[in-house]
Amino acid sequence: QVQLVESGGGLVQAGGSLSLFCEASGISFSSYTTAWFRQAPGKEREFIALLTSFWSGTDPAYDDSVKGRFTISRDAAKNTVTLRMDSLKPEDTAVYYCATGSRGVLWKPADFPYWGQGTQVSVSS
Repeated sequence: QVQLVESGGGLVQAGGSLSLFCEASGISFSSYTTAWFRQAPGKEREFIALLTSFWSGTDPAYDDSVKGRFTISRDAAKNTVTLRMDSLKPEDTAVYYCATGSRGVLWKPADFPYWGQGTQVSVSS
């Protein structure tokens, strides 16, 4: 049974930093594309960042809204994927989700079969 658990969310002031963690059981992040999405109240879930499988040789990809501020990385030994978020803005406030289980450069929520429960990030101005 595949389970993803996010952690690390919280309240931070604008300009601050947070790291979000996604831990997996029942699946290896190294073998699949893993992505972070976020969903703000009243808005659709949107793509943030992705990391393809260890063997793909593809660079991480980011939405333009977070490029240069967010960094996605993987710890294969711990089977976790981290989203480091710097220079946070109030518009980054949302519930953040990690997703995995597919291969390739994918950025649509429907492309991913496995999801975590989400973690709230709130950025105050």
